[in-house]
Amino acid sequence: MKRVAPYLMVLGMGQPTLALDLAFSGPATQTHFETETFASYKLPIGPFQQGGIPTLVAEGPRVQTAWKVQSSSGTTLGVADNLRQQIEAVGFELLYECETQECGGFDFRFETEVLPEPDMHIDLGDYRYLAAQRLGGAVPEYLSLFVSRSDTLGYVQMILVGGAEAAPVAVTTTNEGVAARPPVGPTPNLAPLTQRLEARGSAVLEDLQFATGSSALEGESYETLTVLADYLKANPARTIALVGHTDSEGSLQGNIGLSRKRAQAVAKRLISTLGVPAGQVEADGVGYLAPVASNLTEEGRTQNRRVEVILTSTQ
Repeated sequence: MKRVAPYLMVLGMGQPTLALDLAFSGPATQTHFETETFASYKLPIGPFQQGGIPTLVAEGPRVQTAWKVQSSSGTTLGVADNLRQQIEAVGFELLYECETQECGGFDFRFETEVLPEPDMHIDLGDYRYLAAQRLGGAVPEYLSLFVSRSDTLGYVQMILVGGAEAAPVAVTTTNEGVAARPPVGPTPNLAPLTQRLEARGSAVLEDLQFATGSSALEGESYETLTVLADYLKANPARTIALVGHTDSEGSLQGNIGLSRKRAQAVAKRLISTLGVPAGQVEADGVGYLAPVASNLTEEGRTQNRRVEVILTSTQ
């Protein structure tokens, strides 16, 4: 068990409360941390209906944190339930809890405060939300929690408001406490990325990062590429196409060129670094011709900037 940054959340009047120490099911990387000495936050406490969401106005020191959890197993239900139990164990009382459709689906997601990609990812078909309060100290505390996931990664966002000061939340990683994710498609022993690839024919490589306007991959290693490389080497008859996509800023030809170079950079990483035979991989780009979201918003443009893997095998 590995502990990261052990901090104690402290209420006013010098009276300490129980620490908020979250346990995740795998290595957790903090993707965002922001504090404000005093803020007002509209905490959602009900579903989206009749054009709005009921809220409770929380005021005080504010902490917004997000984590990316490297765990290829575990449903959003299992992760959210595990975190809810930990939150309740340190004195928080549940105010509202919901899953995707219960919350209000698309409308709830876009009417609430959520960090943009890549710090936080919300699957509009699979997310969980909860709101809670802790009233035992001199100053009330309020908390909201979003849980979602991509094919290979879990994502968690927490907003804490109240108490005497804003401080980070302690994080512990463990291999226990999260339910197994049900298999998808005909090959249950595959990782979720390759499950989706075989069941649906394509998948987005969610964790890739490119420098702005560049085709160079910024990171040294990516879990999606490791999983994909292992799959291809274990299945030499399988072939894939990597397809680069961009948002609609700039010319079509310029974006097609950039998207092609990004797909080729991913192919090079698979072949040169991860040992995938070159004959199993091809790469091209289509620029902004296949969006998955509106280019009218920054969030939509972020979703459109992606590299997708397509299974081209017919057997």
